[in-house]
Amino acid sequence: MKAKHSLLIAALVLIVLYVGDEQRWFRQVPASAQGPGPQVECEKLRHHGDPAATACYQRLSRSNDPLTKAEGLWGLRDYDGANLAFRAAVKLTPKDGSRRVRWGRMYLDHWQVGDAQDLFKEALDLNENDAQAMLGMALALSESFDGEAVKFAERALKADPTLAEAREVIARIRLEDNNPEKAVEEAKQALQISPEALQAMAILATVEMMDEKPATEWTDKIFKINPTYGEAYETMAHFFVINRRYDEGIALYRKALDVKPTLWSARAELGVNLMRFGKEDEARQNLEACYTNGYKPPLVVNSLTLLDSYKNFETYTTPTTILKVHKKEAALLRPYFQAELDRAVATYEKKYKFKLDGPVQVEVYPDHEDFAVRTMGMPGLGALGVTFGKVVAMDSPNGRKPGDFHWAATMWHELSHVYVLTMTDSRTPRWFTEGLAVYEETAISPDWGDRMTPREIKAIKEKALLPIADLDRGYIHPSYPEQVIVSYYQGGRVLTYIIEKWGFDAVLGMIQGFKEKKDTVQVIKEVLKVTPEEFDAQFFPWLEAQTKKTVDGFNDWTKQVKIVNENAKNKDWTAVITEGTAIRDIYPDYVEAGSVYEFLAQAYLAKEDKTNAIAQLEGYAAHGGRNPTTLKQLADLQAAAGNKRAAAAAIEKVNLIFPKDETAHQKLGGWYMDLGNPLAAIREFGAVLGSGTIDQAGAHYNLANALHAAKQNDKALEEVYLSLEAAPAYKPAQKLLLELSPQ
Repeated sequence: MKAKHSLLIAALVLIVLYVGDEQRWFRQVPASAQGPGPQVECEKLRHHGDPAATACYQRLSRSNDPLTKAEGLWGLRDYDGANLAFRAAVKLTPKDGSRRVRWGRMYLDHWQVGDAQDLFKEALDLNENDAQAMLGMALALSESFDGEAVKFAERALKADPTLAEAREVIARIRLEDNNPEKAVEEAKQALQISPEALQAMAILATVEMMDEKPATEWTDKIFKINPTYGEAYETMAHFFVINRRYDEGIALYRKALDVKPTLWSARAELGVNLMRFGKEDEARQNLEACYTNGYKPPLVVNSLTLLDSYKNFETYTTPTTILKVHKKEAALLRPYFQAELDRAVATYEKKYKFKLDGPVQVEVYPDHEDFAVRTMGMPGLGALGVTFGKVVAMDSPNGRKPGDFHWAATMWHELSHVYVLTMTDSRTPRWFTEGLAVYEETAISPDWGDRMTPREIKAIKEKALLPIADLDRGYIHPSYPEQVIVSYYQGGRVLTYIIEKWGFDAVLGMIQGFKEKKDTVQVIKEVLKVTPEEFDAQFFPWLEAQTKKTVDGFNDWTKQVKIVNENAKNKDWTAVITEGTAIRDIYPDYVEAGSVYEFLAQAYLAKEDKTNAIAQLEGYAAHGGRNPTTLKQLADLQAAAGNKRAAAAAIEKVNLIFPKDETAHQKLGGWYMDLGNPLAAIREFGAVLGSGTIDQAGAHYNLANALHAAKQNDKALEEVYLSLEAAPAYKPAQKLLLELSPQ
C-alpha cells in the first residue's frame, strides 16, 4: 500500500473506524479469564458452545441487581439494555473499577472501541494495577494495530500471570508481525495457563495452515471443546487476508459461517472481501444479512452505501486492463489514467519477466470516504491506494487538495504490488513488497518518489530504524506514530541498496525465494549470500553516508530557513539569496511549503533575474516539488524565455499531480500545437472540455483545430459543429468550417 507523509493521521482514523468489525476473537474466552462475576457460569456454557447459555443469560437479565442484569442483557446481545444497566451498576459503586472494565468489554463487543478505552482508562485511574483493565486496553489497541497493545498485555500479565487471554493477545500480535515462532511460543504459554484457550489454539492452527500444513491437531481440539466455534476459522481468515492471501481468507470465512451461521463479524468480512474482488451480488447478500440482523458497524453500513454508489462509475476495458472512473470525472481523467496504466503494465511485464493471467483493474474514487471503505482494516494503511489481488483501489486526485499526492506514482506503486504478489502467491513479507513499490516510484522518474522528511531524519539520527529481519513490525504494529511512514522510507532505501549492490536480478531471485515459501532470513542468506545481521551492518553505514549532510546539518538548516522566511517577508531579497543559497543544498529534498527553492525564485524575480529564478524552480521540480501553482509558474517563465518544450514538461508534471486545471490544459494544448505535436494537443483540449469549461465554443474549436492538424478531419468537423452550436456567430469556427467542408 501507498503511504504518504501528510496522511498518517487520516490512516490511523480509518483503521480506528474499522475496529470491531474483523477481530471479534475476544468474544468467547474462558470464564476464568473474565474475572469473578454473575456471568461466570453462563460464560462457561458459551465457551463450550452449549445452547443452555441462552437460558442462563435470560435468567441473569431478569435480575434486580443492575450488574447481573447488564451481564445477562449483554450475553443476549441486547446492547442498548446492557448499556443502561451497566451505567446504573457503575453509578451504585463508582469506585469499583471492575464494573467499568466489564462495561468496556461490552463496548468492545459492540465495535465501540473509543468508549471502551475511556472506561478502561477510568478503571486504571481507580487502580493502576488493575490487570483486567490493562487487558482491556491491550485488546482495544490491538484492534487498531497499535504497538502499545503488547505493553499493556505484558503489564496485565505482570499484575496477574494467570491471564491466558493476555498471552493470546501477544500471540496474535506476534503473528501479525510475521513472527510465527514467537506467536507459537506465546500461544503455548496461554495453553499452559488454560488448556481450553481457544484463541491460542486458533493461532497455532493458523501458523500451521499458513505453512501449508493441515492444522487438524488444533482444529480437532477446538471443536471438541466447542463444536460451534466458528471464530477459529475467522481468526485464521484474518491472518490470510492481512497477508493478502485473499482467496484462502475468503474460503476460511465461509468455513467459519458453516460452523456458526450467526457469526456476523465473519459474514461482514466475507462480504467486504467478496466486494473487493467484484463479486458484488454475493457481497451485498452477506452485508444485508448482517444489517438486517442488527450487526451494523461502520464497515457494514459504509460498504452497503459504497455498493449503491457503483452505478455512478464508468468502466473501460482493454485486453489487459479494466479502469473504473466516476462519471463526473471520467472524461477528464480517463486519457491520463489509461495511458499510465498501459505504460506500467508494459514496463512491469518486461521488468519482472512475468505476464498476468488476466486484466488488472484500477478503481478511482473521487470521494475519499468511499476509498476508505474499500480499504478498511488493512494494517499500515497509507490512505492513497491499496491492492487486492489484481484490483487496485485509489483516491482520485480531484478529491484531494491540489498537490496533496502524486496519483501516477500511487498507481505505479500499487501495480508493482499486483505483479509481485501474483508472482509469489502473496507470500512476500510486507517490507519487501512495500520497499520495492517505493523504489519503483523513483525508478520510473526520479522526481516521483517520496522525499526524506524530518521524520526520517530524526529516525536515522536516533538510530531508530529496524533491522531487516524485524522490519515488517514497523508497518503493522508501529511503536511510535511516525513509524509506518519511516518504514516505507526504509523499505525503499533497502531495495535501492540491494539493487545498487546486487542488481535487479537479485530482486527477481528474492521474489522466487518468497514464492518458494522461504522467509526473510532464508531469502537474504540464499540470494544475497549474507546473514540479516551482516546485511544490516552494510546497509546502515551506506544509508548514513548518503544522508549524513542532511542529518548532521538539519538543526542548523531549520534555524536558517526561518531566517530566510523572515527576510522574504521583509523583502530583503539580497539576504534571501545569500542565506538561501548557503543552506539549500544541506536539505535539498525539502520541497514542501516554504521551500528554499521557492524563496530563492521569489528573490531572483524581485531582482528581475528570471534565468536564476527558472533555475531554482527547476531544482524544485527535479526534487519532487508538487505544488501545482509553483510548477505552473515555472512553465510560464520557461515559455516566456522561449523554451516551450520545457514549459510543456512542467505542465505534464502538473497533470500527474492535479489534472483538474482548465487553464493549464489550455496553455499546454497551445504549446503542443506550436511544437508540432497535435496528438498531444488533442488530449489537452479534450481535457479542457472534460474539466467542464464555460467556454464551450472556444474549447470545441481548439479541439477541432488540433484534430485538423492531425488530419482527423471527420472528427474535426464534428467539433466545429459543436462549437457553432454553442456560439453560432463564432467566427474562428465558421472559418474552420469552410476549410473542412467539401468543395
